[in-house]
Amino acid sequence: MKLSTVIIFCSLVLGVSTEGWGTFLREAAQGAGDMWRAYSDLREANYIGANKYFHARGNFEAAQRGPEGAWAAKVISDAREQAQRVTDLFKYGDSGHGVGDSESPLMGPERQDPNHFRSEGLPNKY
Repeated sequence: MKLSTVIIFCSLVLGVSTEGWGTFLREAAQGAGDMWRAYSDLREANYIGANKYFHARGNFEAAQRGPEGAWAAKVISDAREQAQRVTDLFKYGDSGHGVGDSESPLMGPERQDPNHFRSEGLPNKY
C-alpha cells in the first residue's frame, strides 16, 4: 500500500482537515520519535526485565503529543507485535509462543505512568 493511500485513510479516520496536515504530520513524527528514543534507551540500558517500562514510556510520551502521537505509537506497537508473532512462527513453529508478554494493555486512553512498570535497580538515567 502506498504511503499516500495510508495518509489519506488516516486523515479520514482521524478527521484531519487540509489545514491540520502540518499538525498531524508533526505530532505523528514526534510520537514516532518518542517511541524511537525509548527503544534506543532500552538497547542502551540492556537491563533484563525493563522492556515493559521502556515500551510504556514511549507510548506515554507519544500520547502526550496528542491524538496524532498516540496514533503513531499504536501503529509502531502493533507493527512490533506482528513482527514478534512472525518471528515466533519461524522460531517456535507457532505464533502463540510468548504472546502472554504482549504490551497491549499499555495502549489506549488509560495509559499508565511508565514508572509503574519500572524494574528494580534500573539506573535513574532512564
